[in-house]
Amino acid sequence: MHEAMDEEERLRLIKKDVSEVITEEELRRVLADKKRPKAYIGFEPSGMMHVGQAINVLKVIEMMKAGVDFTIFLADWHAKINDKLGGDIEKIRVCGEYMRHCFLGFGVDPERTKFLYASEIVNRSDYWEKFIHISKASSLSRIKRAMTIMGRDEEDAETDFSKLVYPPMQVADIFELDVDIAYGGMDQRHAHMLARDAAEKLRWKKPIAIHSWLLPSLTGSGRMDATQKKMSKSDPKTSILVTDDLPAIREKISKAFCPAKETEDNPVLAISERIIFPAKGSFSLTREEKFGGSLQFATYVELRDAFSAGKIHPDDLKKSSAAELAEILTPVRKHFESNPAPLKKMVELFSGGKK
Repeated sequence: MHEAMDEEERLRLIKKDVSEVITEEELRRVLADKKRPKAYIGFEPSGMMHVGQAINVLKVIEMMKAGVDFTIFLADWHAKINDKLGGDIEKIRVCGEYMRHCFLGFGVDPERTKFLYASEIVNRSDYWEKFIHISKASSLSRIKRAMTIMGRDEEDAETDFSKLVYPPMQVADIFELDVDIAYGGMDQRHAHMLARDAAEKLRWKKPIAIHSWLLPSLTGSGRMDATQKKMSKSDPKTSILVTDDLPAIREKISKAFCPAKETEDNPVLAISERIIFPAKGSFSLTREEKFGGSLQFATYVELRDAFSAGKIHPDDLKKSSAAELAEILTPVRKHFESNPAPLKKMVELFSGGKK
């Protein structure tokens, strides 16, 4: 599709629905110089994929339509360092295969996407040379601040030194893959800025950093830092899995924090803003005629303002959000119906155990 797009159209599609691009000027230059820029996004294989992560998957697909080639980096070594799945590398790789199929279910083009495990590059001496250069170019305090990328506090390094290895490893991944663009959620910002800072000091190619909004927990965790209240697979009752069917989605959203007229920190509205509108371009509100009848919203702002004015009841917003989200996730469920083994292994992995 990108062959028919000019540079402005490609730029618009890449920027669509993201939180920030660092920097737009650098992105313009890359698009002018390269028909197929290289990008990467990293995932720790650590559990069932939820719709907060689906934001990133859907954006990867959009960026690929703009001509960006992606490496989906399955960070198995990083998951081991981060004590995910008990640090068992075989279980982590079972999860990695499941995540690969989640991407394929969403419609990622396997011909233009490279799935790569960290274990495939960490045996290169060049990788560890980069790691050492990055470590020498970064202060200890800066490394500790970046530990939030792994859901850790600075104090965690006091009991387990390996946690300090994680941020410079993630930065080394970026340079070893020689990407033009590092993409992820806002929770990955510290790592990407660490990479840009190291690149400047070492005179390496500086990666463009693109970040998407995080999806808040369905509990509406108050006005705390966005990286602390995001949807998490560690709480299955308040996270919607990409394989959930309509009844499961409806049940979870029915219990979500969604006070009438309140738009701030409203996770149900966030689902429409960050998943439904980007994926569908509209929102269908279905309700009985006696309550005002069904409505179609062309923009998120229209939906938000109608809810803020009390024209939409929270229950109607929840029911319609569940239906729209279930429709978006239908291809993923169908993919696993045709390819049941990866999901079956994940269910077996977690049955009776902790995520």
